[in-house]
Amino acid sequence: MNWHPPGYGGTRRDPEQVKRDGWQERGVLVIAEDDQRLTWPERELIRQLGAKLYGPRPEVSYG
Repeated sequence: MNWHPPGYGGTRRDPEQVKRDGWQERGVLVIAEDDQRLTWPERELIRQLGAKLYGPRPEVSYG
């Protein structure tokens, strides 16, 4: 018997497919702030929308 609980077994969708399905099925848009497919004004709009809806991102210091 090949029964697997939900979330186990089978094939895993790649992240871009999950994002595409989320948009097409639920109207949920997932965009990385630094997505290089977008122009600078588009990335800036995403940054501003994220800050407006969820607050500013914390500054990350490396080192």
